Amino acid sequence: MDQKLTRRTLLAGAGLAPLAAATPDFSATRDDFPWSQTEVFLNNAGWHPIGVHSIRAMQAYLDYKMKGPGDGREDFHGGKQDEVKRLFAQLIHARPTEIAFVPSTLVGENLVVAGLGIPGAKWNVVTDELHYEGSLYTYQNLRKQGLDVRVVQHRDYRIDPRDVEKVVDKNTRLIATSLVSYVNGHLANARSLADLAHAHGGYLYTDIIQAAGAVPIDVAAMGIDFAACSGYKWLMGDRGLGYLFVREELQDRVMRRMQYGDRQFRDFEYHMFPHDPPGSGRITWEYARPCAGTYYEVGNISNIAAAAQSASLPYILRHGPKNILEHSLRLTGRLRRDMPALGYTCITPEGNRSPTVAFMVPNPEATRAKLARARVAVKVEWHQMRVSPSVYNNDSDIDRLLNALS
Repeated sequence: MDQKLTRRTLLAGAGLAPLAAATPDFSATRDDFPWSQTEVFLNNAGWHPIGVHSIRAMQAYLDYKMKGPGDGREDFHGGKQDEVKRLFAQLIHARPTEIAFVPSTLVGENLVVAGLGIPGAKWNVVTDELHYEGSLYTYQNLRKQGLDVRVVQHRDYRIDPRDVEKVVDKNTRLIATSLVSYVNGHLANARSLADLAHAHGGYLYTDIIQAAGAVPIDVAAMGIDFAACSGYKWLMGDRGLGYLFVREELQDRVMRRMQYGDRQFRDFEYHMFPHDPPGSGRITWEYARPCAGTYYEVGNISNIAAAAQSASLPYILRHGPKNILEHSLRLTGRLRRDMPALGYTCITPEGNRSPTVAFMVPNPEATRAKLARARVAVKVEWHQMRVSPSVYNNDSDIDRLLNALS
């Protein structure tokens, strides 16, 4: 690790409270997620049930919208929104000034692509088969506009950085990948990909929606330049609010702003009416303090989704992503051992450290029917089953899944 990266890593962590170190009591988390009482839900990589702590925060905001101010009720804006950004920055070891709100993960990725001037006359983008389907759709459509898109094939359901290296050259503007694949939970080697991109003058974008909250992330140590995610999966929130990370030194220099809106300025004044103060023009304004938010945010965000995050992010930080991951790995380890005997071959690489594990399914319709009768929810799509336990899942949930498939 070079001196600059080491220094930046230290700066990124300065002033941030340490993430949880002690192992929490995960048996107590079932009460926090009442969904666990009505169904065995093992599709947290698809979307995560909302905890009672976040529902309370959302209800407090809705009370304000229904009843107005008073008795502690207030809008969710200003400093409250800033605190949500600070909490998310702490989770991924970034600076709060490197975080912008976006409506979704794909909006964030599209902003990165456009801000880098892609497609350009000479640029190419390198991605892979295990990246998100919406992202692959994006790049295939940009290919129709002339972009040179290079899609690396998986090898035994993992992406080998050596295969990526074969297609990266001096015209590679961006390597785009999922830190954790939605297909099978494959955890990418972000550091190797970042080094590869930087050695050729390019940048690394990671979709972190399948990782943030469930896998330890240090964007500085990993060398990630850009990342995006939404809040409704492992961040335990709701749809309509996501995050865009842009490394500070790249903001509006390398990654240009491509959209403009009222979150980017302050002190807007008219000078066209009789009692308006005189000004240099008929309208004047000041730019807001430069940071990712003011460069890349355009309009309103979902306040109710932000309220949910104001409670779910502290919950995740208290439990600690490392502890959450170890809890999930213990449960997926049982599935790795027992599912093959039932006829389900694992397609997640051995030793992979993410909370998601996937299996081949010989008969998807029959498998879905078995699971529905047992009230067990996983993702069964194509000839694949994806299982993704979270904090509130336990051994009895795994037993229910295995028994349903026996």
